[in-house]
Amino acid sequence: MTSRRIFHFPAAIGRTFVRLQICALAALAAVVARGAAASAQSPAPRPFRVTLVGTGSPVLSAARSGPSILVEAGGQTLLFDAGRGAAQHLDQLGVAPGRITAVFLTHLHSDHVVGLPDLWLSGWILSRRAVPWELIGPAGTAVMAQHLAEAYAFDIDIRIREGGQNPSGGRLAARDVGPGVVYEREGVKVTAFLVDHGIVAPALGYRIEYGGRSVVLSGDTRFSRDLIAKARGTDLLVHEVAIAPVDVSPSAPYYRAFAHHTTPEQAAEVFTDARPRLAVFSHIVVFGTSEEAEILSRTRHAYSGPLLLGQDLMSISVGDTLATPHPPAAADRRP
Repeated sequence: MTSRRIFHFPAAIGRTFVRLQICALAALAAVVARGAAASAQSPAPRPFRVTLVGTGSPVLSAARSGPSILVEAGGQTLLFDAGRGAAQHLDQLGVAPGRITAVFLTHLHSDHVVGLPDLWLSGWILSRRAVPWELIGPAGTAVMAQHLAEAYAFDIDIRIREGGQNPSGGRLAARDVGPGVVYEREGVKVTAFLVDHGIVAPALGYRIEYGGRSVVLSGDTRFSRDLIAKARGTDLLVHEVAIAPVDVSPSAPYYRAFAHHTTPEQAAEVFTDARPRLAVFSHIVVFGTSEEAEILSRTRHAYSGPLLLGQDLMSISVGDTLATPHPPAAADRRP
């Protein structure tokens, strides 16, 4: 038979050992509690992502849909402008219309709003949306929304009576805004500011902040000092651009429109002064015999910082490191 050795500790030593065990367990519990409290107080921030839904202009193009930018941050799904094809591209991205928290308009030019009725009504019908569409934009937005509701009154009535649609989901809850904070929810803040789009006034740019990071969207603008001030040091600056032959004449039929936008050379000055971590061209307008390839080369004459020529569905993750992956598959989007 194998004998077992039994060790006897003196009582004092035994009591000391028990006290040490209790102290160690208490210290461990305190560490765990502090970790849990820290986790509760500082949850990991949700992704901050910007997707160029459409990068085009009024020009009809199969390669570039109308201007529209999606911003996903802090559980908010925000759409800035709704140009031609916005609803289709959002579907490609796997972003159901029912998920859109708010729509922001930079100005009321048709190429920035022509996709709104499709997004609003098709999104309501297909996703069975049950909450109104929050629509935010410059002066005139609320009146436009009222007239859209009147224009589609017949269809809206049929969808409710025959299709059983929720009336709230078919309503545009629009409001006009000016410069200042226009939206703040779940750690996401959106600030509007005035830009210079010539006779098209008011026209707005937007700054979106979340988790200590920021994104600035220029909207349509000429060279703008106010935009530079709002964009200085931002993580991502999405800026419009228009290109025409360098010797364009004021008598050219498109000269007036060209004069309301930012040239590559002017954009270089904006980027040099604002110094964003990344600059991206969107709402790309090409006049006359110019070629898109000239945009980057003419900007590079005076600006050497990080710069991309935007493409439809380009997605940019904003964080400690800026990442510009390929367009994500629908399955990769958050539900």
